[in-house]
Amino acid sequence: MADEIVEAPAPGKILRIHAEAGAKVAAGDRLLMMEALKMELPIVAPVAGTVTSINVTAGQTVEAGDTLAVIAG
Repeated sequence: MADEIVEAPAPGKILRIHAEAGAKVAAGDRLLMMEALKMELPIVAPVAGTVTSINVTAGQTVEAGDTLAVIAG
């Protein structure tokens, strides 16, 4: 199965990281919390699998479409 790339839905800032590389996640598990348009947006796993990478750090500014994490299904 191909890796699932989790992208930023909008420009914003990463507030918290909830998962780390190597963690097993279920679809819907929270990976990150980001702030966009003055709202907190939870970024959740779209599929079950293993987090292969978290590509951002807390406090980092991201643009829409930036890769936040990768999950191997």
